[in-house]
Amino acid sequence: MLQHDLQHDLQQRRSNDDTNRGNAEKVAQGISKMNIGFFGGTFDPIHRGHLALAQAAASRYALRQVLFVPANVPPHKQKHPLTAFIHRYAMVALATQDERGFVPSLLEAPETTAELRSAGQPSAAVPARAEVNYSIDTVRRLKQTLKKSDRLFFLIGMDAFRDIAKWREARALLGECDFIVASRPGFSLRDVAESLPEDLRPPAAVTRPFHKQPATGDLVLPGVSLHLLEGVHQSVSATAIRGAAAQGKPLARWLDPRVADYIKKQGLYRGAFAPFVRL
Repeated sequence: MLQHDLQHDLQQRRSNDDTNRGNAEKVAQGISKMNIGFFGGTFDPIHRGHLALAQAAASRYALRQVLFVPANVPPHKQKHPLTAFIHRYAMVALATQDERGFVPSLLEAPETTAELRSAGQPSAAVPARAEVNYSIDTVRRLKQTLKKSDRLFFLIGMDAFRDIAKWREARALLGECDFIVASRPGFSLRDVAESLPEDLRPPAAVTRPFHKQPATGDLVLPGVSLHLLEGVHQSVSATAIRGAAAQGKPLARWLDPRVADYIKKQGLYRGAFAPFVRL
């Protein structure tokens, strides 16, 4: 019954596109300019580390709204088992409901009712026919709903940013919005610069002096604006959380209590995810 209710809720929410894909256009009415955060990921599950990053970014850069965008099929996880979208979206909705500016988004939701119905198994692998989600496409669709005066910020962790040059149309994506990169100990400003696509990367002679300088502050290059957000790194692993859930261990230290309760009631991460981690 709960699965049916969630499917019905997803479909109903999709019909009200402005509200369920961020409601950014409605909120922007009467406001000359608004800073909006885009936070994409598998959120399998969403944990305290995700929320800490979003809260710090919203505070530091005056983000009126942060859109949490669960990916249906992330390009880098096409062959990995992935919890059904309907469950990951539900967990995001539960984790963000106390933050007025945090909005669960359906920007990358499955396109058909059949795909939603195929999500009946908590740990089901993504169907091979499902369409891969690329950030550049999602960001472009989102910007079509925003005012030209709005400013879009892309939230990302340092580990993911290190692979940005491999993303589809990476240079175009970096030009579509500002990036807020959650720094972490052990990474330097040189590491950040050298992660950029080759045609945007400063010469080695320029970046070499920064190999001991922590990744903090802003890095502004032609066509690229990076804001390095320090002090928010938390040692939280989604893999470890799934492993703990598979063994029936408490999850409260990593998750919002409502998310932990949802995982328990739905029996998520049992079976397929159990071999991943032994704590």
